[in-house]
Amino acid sequence: MILLITTILTLVLYFIITSPLLIVLELMRLRNPVLVSKIAQPVVKAGFSAVLFCAGTRVVKLGLENVPKDTPVMFAANHRGLLDAALAYASLPVVTGIVSKKELRKIPFLSWWMDLCNCFFLDRKDPRSGLKMILKSIDNVNAGVSMFIAPEGTRSKTRDMNPFKEGSFKISTKSGCPIVPVAISGSDDIFENSKPFVKRATAVIEYGKPIYLKDLSEEELKFVGAYTQKIVGTMLEGHEKYLFKNPSRKAERKAAALKETIEK
Repeated sequence: MILLITTILTLVLYFIITSPLLIVLELMRLRNPVLVSKIAQPVVKAGFSAVLFCAGTRVVKLGLENVPKDTPVMFAANHRGLLDAALAYASLPVVTGIVSKKELRKIPFLSWWMDLCNCFFLDRKDPRSGLKMILKSIDNVNAGVSMFIAPEGTRSKTRDMNPFKEGSFKISTKSGCPIVPVAISGSDDIFENSKPFVKRATAVIEYGKPIYLKDLSEEELKFVGAYTQKIVGTMLEGHEKYLFKNPSRKAERKAAALKETIEK
């Protein structure tokens, strides 16, 4: 309960402190939206980092050296928990917009900051919203802004990923930008697996080597979503060593200890 209260208070304090800057950036946005996003992202990064810290979350960041700095990319990540966006913005080294669910549009201040960072709020039940998301994302990429998307479409409630939707990858195939696979683990241990409380946990976000479309075979290019998902799945296998002590892994630890005792 204390961690939950601390996290909420941190968000409120953050919004109060940053409100004047938010107003200034909104006024600047019409003249230079790219510059505004470059200014806004470090502010959002600091806010999300503070929230994760106050929630008692240890964030393990892997593979940041794999993210190209000279070209915009499409980040394709699995979706584990509500705080995936926080993990992304707390670690992203380049200017990036995130595709999020439309419900976040209703949250004051948070949605305003996300707007400044070239985010898109997707209505998953409306096919036209999906098309608009792809077109806006392509525009962002062409303007030099990377895009972060969860091609599963919704959060997986099991350890297995939902299939990556091939249509999401039109952002890359239409713009020609590289795809950076992203593997996220443990974000669901912070809140989803301990509702209504927030629990101390370790979360991992790993950036894989970029996928360049010109290097893919015709078959791989045809099913680039499935190809990317396999890479993400392989990356996830290396995360268990970081997550073993998380509260939701208690049953797994007991099973492992029992197995060890029996083997002895």
